[in-house]
Amino acid sequence: MKTIGFIGLGVMGKSMARHLLKAGYPLLVHTRTKEKALDLLEEGAVWKETVADLAREADVVMTMVGYPHDVEQVYFGEGGILEQARPGTYVIDMTTSTPTLAQAIYEAAKQKGIHALDAPVSGGDIGAREGTLTIMVGGDEEVFLACKPILEHLGTNIILQGKAGAGQHTKMCNQIAIATNMIGVCEAMAYAKKAGLDPFRVLESIAKGAAGSWSLSNLAPRMLTGDFAPGFYIKHFIKDMKIALEEAERMNLPLPGLALAKSMYEELAQAGEENSGTQALYKRYVEK
Repeated sequence: MKTIGFIGLGVMGKSMARHLLKAGYPLLVHTRTKEKALDLLEEGAVWKETVADLAREADVVMTMVGYPHDVEQVYFGEGGILEQARPGTYVIDMTTSTPTLAQAIYEAAKQKGIHALDAPVSGGDIGAREGTLTIMVGGDEEVFLACKPILEHLGTNIILQGKAGAGQHTKMCNQIAIATNMIGVCEAMAYAKKAGLDPFRVLESIAKGAAGSWSLSNLAPRMLTGDFAPGFYIKHFIKDMKIALEEAERMNLPLPGLALAKSMYEELAQAGEENSGTQALYKRYVEK
């Protein structure tokens, strides 16, 4: 069985790594704060002090870090994955990052005989915990097929979208759809409350009709109970929206709905909510 190295044990990464451990894979882990890894180490994972140590020993390296600059550092930095990994290693970046960076990793990896996929995910903390993530993949088909059995421990909807960068482009489509949908979910719940309705009963009706969405079913109940803990951080969502707007601008595609959502979330972040979950957008409507 292949030895997997997992870098990044945040809100989602830790649950994803745990699934691989439970599936029986020898698991090496590294994250900036070792304390975040302690429970996984107790369950059988092996701590690696540096990215270099992990990359040298793993057959498959998976990354789930915060921002594109973090991705760039772990892959291209001194002692990084591409410098240290052996030829034949598989590297899978599951961070939501830029298509351009995904293509750069693919090309640099190819020159060293390393196989690279970009494989961002959707489904939030719930999907990560339950192993039901949607995984959007870019890269070569034979590499995808070789890695798919590993990805199947993390998600249930795993689709190769095309060449390197296609996974990240698909994730941008996902985030664009979520951004304006979140405005709609918040406004619907605020309207229900203002109209004197029971918002939970309203949800019972509208979540199963044409208005139904993952955000309406999973995040609206959190909003209504005042649970704004992050399944997905506002600061990371803003990062994603910026990437999508930059890519759209390159394609000369105006996205006014996304631009509006980004400005609303930036206001929230400036008000101290950057580490809240995306459902905290609801506060804009009920705390005025």
